[in-house]
Amino acid sequence: MLGAVLIAIAASIGNMLQGWDNATIAVAVIYIKKEFKLESAPTIEGLIVAMSLIGATIITTFSGPVSDWVGRRYMLIASSILYFLSGLLMLWSPNVYVLLLGRLIDGFGIGLAVTLVPVYISETAPPEIRGQLNTFPQFSGSGGMFFSYIMVFFMTLAPIPNWRVILGVLFIPSVLYIILTIFFLPESPRWLVSKGRMNEAKKVLQMLRGREDVSGELALLVEGLGISKDTTIEEYIIGPATDLHADQDPAAEKDKIKLYEPEESLYWVAQPVGQSTLEVPWASHPITEVL
Repeated sequence: MLGAVLIAIAASIGNMLQGWDNATIAVAVIYIKKEFKLESAPTIEGLIVAMSLIGATIITTFSGPVSDWVGRRYMLIASSILYFLSGLLMLWSPNVYVLLLGRLIDGFGIGLAVTLVPVYISETAPPEIRGQLNTFPQFSGSGGMFFSYIMVFFMTLAPIPNWRVILGVLFIPSVLYIILTIFFLPESPRWLVSKGRMNEAKKVLQMLRGREDVSGELALLVEGLGISKDTTIEEYIIGPATDLHADQDPAAEKDKIKLYEPEESLYWVAQPVGQSTLEVPWASHPITEVL
């Protein structure tokens, strides 16, 4: 369970960066307006502030289907990289057009984080603390605003505050987010099950839950995907390797996972002895077996 908590904290850094951005632009726009002489161009001034929201709106329209295709983890990695690139662009910003581009890319990162972090946490958290862990994105977003306001306060004490540093410093925490998403965050076990990657899903669940026997939760994930007339691999209920037939060699079958048709497998029973068994009233044989 500790693993799921740490994963939720790491994923929520994306929301912290969103709060960070919201706080810094509120102050930086004052100095941007002076440098680029935007007093007579309120439309450009408003566009600089709103560009991140425009970017977030654009990317959220297709982030869901794309994440179903490539996975939650890769989308969070993309979010962290977009945050990093936007920070570098805003730190450079030789003109208002580069600044607008940086703000747009920043919005892409925000849109991915806001959309997918709650989904990712829901799919990795154990049911008993799922609601608590889903408060992390909001908490980290507020925390990001708080720490950003403190940072901006001290930056504005300088004789001539540098708005590029105020905005561009975003790339520093983005580096941490990149490292965590690439090397620490696992793929969502539910997404893995939906793609038929049962062994990978089992390993992720074992890591997140800190125990070997996750057969019951894995079966619930499979069942939760829904059952249709067209049976697919992600709709099977997983049987344990010990559920063998009399004519099978236990030594040869011990590392295999059996997949049963959903219409035949009506329910399962998990025994609290470190090994799960599956009761299938009239499923006489598995339709397939995979290593």
